[in-house]
Amino acid sequence: MPAMDRSARFLISGKVQGVCFRASTRDEALRLGLRGHARNLPDGRVEVLATGNAAALDALAQWLQHGPPLARVDAVEHHETDGGGAMRGFSVG
Repeated sequence: MPAMDRSARFLISGKVQGVCFRASTRDEALRLGLRGHARNLPDGRVEVLATGNAAALDALAQWLQHGPPLARVDAVEHHETDGGGAMRGFSVG
């Protein structure tokens, strides 16, 4: 992983499943040049793991505060992580 890249894990709660949240997150992440994944969790949250430059991660963090039009975001947990350096593209699971 290049030294300037960072990785972050986001846990998003609210009305975030069944509203195209993961696909919209993938589109936004790819637009920002990030790598990673977005997946539904059994407890109703969405997990996003993203890797890329700091400015792009900050922009994604801001976007996740509201998500796509049909979503209702109640909270976003944001944790810096050292994982994700080997990821390619952005997947939805």
